[in-house]
Amino acid sequence: METDGFVRRRRMTAETTGNDPGVAGASAGAEVRWLGGRFWGVSESIVGSLTPRIGGEAELQTVEFIRSAQDAQTEDSEPDYEGLPQGASTSTHMLAGAVAGIMEHCLMFPIDCVKTRMQSLQPDPAARYRNVMDALRRIVATEGVWRPLRGLNATAVGAGPAHALYFASYEKLKKTLSDVIHPGANSHLANGAAGCVATLLHDAAMNPAEVVKQRMQMYNSPYRGVLDCVRAVWQKEGPAAFYRSYTTQLTMNVPFQALHFMTYEYLQELLNPHRQYNPSSHMLSGALAGAIAAAATTPLDVCKTLLNTQESLTLSSLPSGQGPSQGQGQAAHRRISGLAHAFQTVYRLGGLPGFFKGVQARVIYQMPSTAISWSVYEFFKYGLTKHQHNKRRKQHMEAEM
Repeated sequence: METDGFVRRRRMTAETTGNDPGVAGASAGAEVRWLGGRFWGVSESIVGSLTPRIGGEAELQTVEFIRSAQDAQTEDSEPDYEGLPQGASTSTHMLAGAVAGIMEHCLMFPIDCVKTRMQSLQPDPAARYRNVMDALRRIVATEGVWRPLRGLNATAVGAGPAHALYFASYEKLKKTLSDVIHPGANSHLANGAAGCVATLLHDAAMNPAEVVKQRMQMYNSPYRGVLDCVRAVWQKEGPAAFYRSYTTQLTMNVPFQALHFMTYEYLQELLNPHRQYNPSSHMLSGALAGAIAAAATTPLDVCKTLLNTQESLTLSSLPSGQGPSQGQGQAAHRRISGLAHAFQTVYRLGGLPGFFKGVQARVIYQMPSTAISWSVYEFFKYGLTKHQHNKRRKQHMEAEM
């Protein structure tokens, strides 16, 4: 199976400490080898150990193996790929979704780092970039080759369970709602509604990881590592800080995912009407759906980034009486709290163009990101389906002997 190829292309790494290239190289190199080894061990057993269990769950269903000669000929054909959502267990979707989510976030993490910095309202003079490539080049040249990957381990830890819930709930709700709204056919309304509900679960699991990741991605981040960031935020701002942007995240991601899923399913109807496993159609549909949804929701993403990072330069530019800490003259005690406050701050400091800061980086990030996510997810769905199909064929042949 092509799993080995997918896994080898994913070299996971951990955050580095400080801006010293020597320390960064040594620390990140060791963590890359450790994380890579651990993930390789898990991934190597995906089809070998987990899929038999998944197949065993599917065996609980009554299956007629003794067929007529015409049915036996059908056994030799390819498995019913789109039959998976009706016949597979929830663990199948969760497994495929977790792998897809981790690969998506890890492979595109350097671009995500650039996006976070380019959305800064009051960037340091040394962190003002012309475009995505200029940002990457300058970050690597001035802060070290590992700097764009700082905070990657926090994202990987959050992305697995978040995307497992995301895809499993989406597949289940899509099927259930489609049967109610438009029995026997695809329903765009059902796809959008399923995507919205799936987003609630995804963001609940992912939001704390997003807060830690974005704070470590900022220029001159004061945190030594992920645990140091978690401890500092918890002590200084309280546990609620990890969900300060949750409502904004939902306000952004609910329309994003509704538009994303509806566009993807619509493009699949055009490019892949028979719903066969077709990597090129999954990749193209995912890329276009991600680009459209990303561009439309960039203003909300800028506000989310501001709420997550609480940029020091932005906070220092606020009037002393603004925000929830009114009357406190020190910028360190000011906080941007809530979507409305974030919108006011963005507009006051950047005007209307401020709501589209980093839109280029966001679209460049989302296009390959969603393409990777859908391609890997559909690949694992297909692989697991084929595995179960071959297992049933083998059992059928053994029963005939």
